[in-house]
Amino acid sequence: MANILKKIYNADKRELKKFEKIADKVEAHADEMSKLSDEELQAKTDEFKKRIKDGETLDDLLPEAFAVAREGAKRVLGLYPFHVQILGGIALHYGNIAEMMTGEGKTLTATMPVYLNALEGKGVHVVTVNEYLSSRDESEMGQLYRWLGLSTGLNLNSMTPDEKREAYNCDVTYSTNSELGFDYLRDNMVVYKEQMVQRPLNYAIIDEVDSILIDEARTPLIISGEAEQATGDYIRADRFVKKLTEDKSDDDADDTKDYGDYKIDWPTKTISLTRQGIKKAEEHFGLENLYDVENQKLVHHIDQALRANYIMLKDIDYVVQNGEVLIVDSFTGRVMEGRRYSDGLHQAIEAKENVKIQEESKTQATITYQNYFRMYKKLSGMTGTAKTEEEEFREIYNMEVITIPTNRPIARIDNPDVLYPTLESKFNAVVADIAKRHEKGQPVLVGTVAIESSELLSKLLDKAGIPHAVLNAKNHAKEAAIIMNAGQRGAVTIATNMAGRGTDIKLGPGVKELGGLAVIGTERHESRRIDNQLRGRSGRQGDPGETRFYLSLEDDLMKRFGGDRVKDFLDRLSDNDDDKVIESRLITRQVESAQKRVEGNNYDTRKQTLQYDDVMRIQREIIYGERMQVIEEDKSLKDVLMPMIKRTIDSQVDMFTNGDRKDWRIDSLRDFISSTIASEDFTNKIDFKEISAADLKKQLYEEAERNYDQKASVFNDPEQMLEFEKVVILRVVDERWTDHIDAMDQLRQSIGLRGYGQLNPLVEYQDSGYRMFEEMISNIEFDVTRLFLKAEIRENLTR
Repeated sequence: MANILKKIYNADKRELKKFEKIADKVEAHADEMSKLSDEELQAKTDEFKKRIKDGETLDDLLPEAFAVAREGAKRVLGLYPFHVQILGGIALHYGNIAEMMTGEGKTLTATMPVYLNALEGKGVHVVTVNEYLSSRDESEMGQLYRWLGLSTGLNLNSMTPDEKREAYNCDVTYSTNSELGFDYLRDNMVVYKEQMVQRPLNYAIIDEVDSILIDEARTPLIISGEAEQATGDYIRADRFVKKLTEDKSDDDADDTKDYGDYKIDWPTKTISLTRQGIKKAEEHFGLENLYDVENQKLVHHIDQALRANYIMLKDIDYVVQNGEVLIVDSFTGRVMEGRRYSDGLHQAIEAKENVKIQEESKTQATITYQNYFRMYKKLSGMTGTAKTEEEEFREIYNMEVITIPTNRPIARIDNPDVLYPTLESKFNAVVADIAKRHEKGQPVLVGTVAIESSELLSKLLDKAGIPHAVLNAKNHAKEAAIIMNAGQRGAVTIATNMAGRGTDIKLGPGVKELGGLAVIGTERHESRRIDNQLRGRSGRQGDPGETRFYLSLEDDLMKRFGGDRVKDFLDRLSDNDDDKVIESRLITRQVESAQKRVEGNNYDTRKQTLQYDDVMRIQREIIYGERMQVIEEDKSLKDVLMPMIKRTIDSQVDMFTNGDRKDWRIDSLRDFISSTIASEDFTNKIDFKEISAADLKKQLYEEAERNYDQKASVFNDPEQMLEFEKVVILRVVDERWTDHIDAMDQLRQSIGLRGYGQLNPLVEYQDSGYRMFEEMISNIEFDVTRLFLKAEIRENLTR
C-alpha cells in the first residue's frame, strides 16, 4: 500500500515538474504580450484559429494562448493570473483535476484553458453547481472572452429550445450539470434534427468537480412521463403503519417473543415488519397471507410507508414547503428542486405529511452523471478537495488529481476535535465559543450537517443575544450575499455543509489582527472532503484563520461507527459529569477512520450504480445511435425499413414452420401474414400445403416491396414519404424504449434476491438485460413492420 501511495505521490510531483516548464514558457511571453496594443492582442485569436487550421495543435499553441489570456485578463478584468494559476490552467488543459485551495482564484485559472480550447470552435462547457454561479461567471469572465473575439452563452433551465441552441452554439457555454444532462436526454427524444440543442460533446471544465462527479453520482437524471395512479393505496398504507410500534430489542433477544411491529437497522437504514407486524397487516387489510403474489403491490406500499414514516426524517432528508415535499441534498444541505424519490417513496412521504399526492411517473429517459460526463472528448475539473477521492477519479473518469501549491503559505490553525458526551453539552460549548469570539469582533462561520442543527443553534444564539445570519436549504437564494459578508468584523454565519460554495469569503478591515475567520464545525460529515471544504473557508491567500470541530457521542457518525470505543475512551479519561470534554488528536484519528469506512461504502455504492448503468449505457448508445441515423437521414429510410421487415418475416415464418410440415402452425402463420404483412386476399391465395418456407418468405418480401413502392407513389414529394417513415420508426422506438427502461428498472430492484441463490446479481442483471434488449429490438422491428405495412395513406402528409 505504501508503495502505491509513493508511486501516486511521485506521479503527482512528476506532472507538476512538467507543468512548471510549460508555465515558465507562458511567463516568457509576458513582456511580448504586454507591448501589444489592444487591437494587436485581440487579433491573436484569429491568428491562433488560422494556425490550428494549418495543422498546429492546441498543445503547440498553449504557451502563447495562455499568455494572451493572461494579458487580456489584466486589461479587461484587472486580474493577472499568478504562476500557480498558470499551473492549474495547464493541469486543466491536459484533462486533469486541479486541486486548488479555497480563495486561490479557480474561476480566473479556468480562463486560460477555456480560451485555448475554445479556439477550435467545437465548444467548451464550463459546468457549475448552480445557476447563480453560471450567471455570475458568464457575466464576469465572459467579458474577457468577448473582448478576445469569442462568443459566450448561458444555458438556463427557463430557456426555450431556441435560446438553448444559441447558447450551445457559442464558443464558451456556462451551464449547470443537471441542465446539460437533461438537454442531452431531451435531444435524444426529438423527432427532427433541428429540434436538438446540443452539439457533439467536446471539452468540459467542471467547477467543484467533487460535488458533481462524486456527491451527485449516485443520483441518475430521469425524464418521466405520467403513469397509472394509486393515490388511495398510499393513504391506506400510511394510515396502517402510523399505528405500529418499533421493536427495539437486541438482535440476540429471544425471537419467540413479540417486542414490536417493525424493526430498523440504522447502519444500513433498512426497515421491515416483524412477525407481529405482519399479523397486524393481515388483520387490518383482511388477508390470509400478506405475501401472496396478488398482494405484491400492497406489500410494496407498506414497505415505502414504513420507510417514509420511520427512516426519512423531516428537515434532514426533506422539507415541506408550500404543500410540497422537497428533497434535501445530504451533501450540500440544499433543496433539490424538481427532484423526486423514485419507486413510490416520494408519494409515501406526501401521504405521511398529509400534502397532495402528486402523480406517479414512468421513466422515459435516464442517465447517470458518470456516464454523461464520460462522453466528452476531454474532461477536467477543479476543486479545493479531491485528493481523498483520487482513486475514484482515476478509475472512473481517467483523471489525475494534481495538487497545485498555494500562492502564499497557509497560516490557518486547525485545532484538534473536541468531544462531548451529549448533544446539549456540545451545543452549549459551541455557543460559548461563538460568544467569546463575537465579543472581540472575530467573524465566525459555523458549519452544520443538517437543517435541523442549524435551526437549533440559531435558537440558542437568539437566546444568548448574538446576532447572526442563517444559511440553509430554506433560503439559499440569498446565500451568496450572506457568505460574502461572513468575513466582516463581528459577523456570525450559520451554514449547512457547502452552502454558498463557489463564493469567496474576503476578510473585512481589522479582521486579520483578530485572528482571521474562525470556522466551527458542529459535527463531522461522513465524508472528510466536506469537512475539508468547511475548513478551507478560512485562511484564503495566506490569511490567518482558525478551525475546530465540536463532536458528541450522540452525533449520527459517532452512533453509527466507532461510538463504543470512543465512549470507553471518554469514560476512562474523564469524571462522570455531563460537561466532560476531551480534546485529543486520537479522537480526530478515530473519527477519520470512521469517515474512511463510510467513504469506502459510498464509493462501492457509486461504483455499483455505474456498473449497473454501464449495461444501460451500451443499450442507450445503440438506441440513440440508431435514432440519430433515422433523424439525420435526408433522402429515404428504405435501407433501414426493409431489412427490419425482412428480419421480422424471417423470424415469424421460422417460428411457425419449425419442424416437419405436419407440425407447421398454419392458422398462426395466416394470422401473422394478414394482420402484419398483407391483405386477406393475398393470404388466401397462398397454398400453405405446398409452398416451402423459403418460397413463402420470398413471396412475403416481394409483397412488402410492392407495399412500400405503392405507399411511395401516393406521396407527391419524397420528403413526405421520408417524414412518414421517420414518424413510424421513432414512435415505435420511443414507446418500446420507455417500456424497456421501466422493465430494466424493475429488474434492477429485484435482481438482488438472486444473490441468495449463490448467483452474482450483476452478472445476472447483464445476462437478463441483454436478453430483454434483444427481445425489445425484435418487438420494435415487429411493430414497425405492422405499423408501416398496415398503415393506410388517405391524404398527403404535410409537416
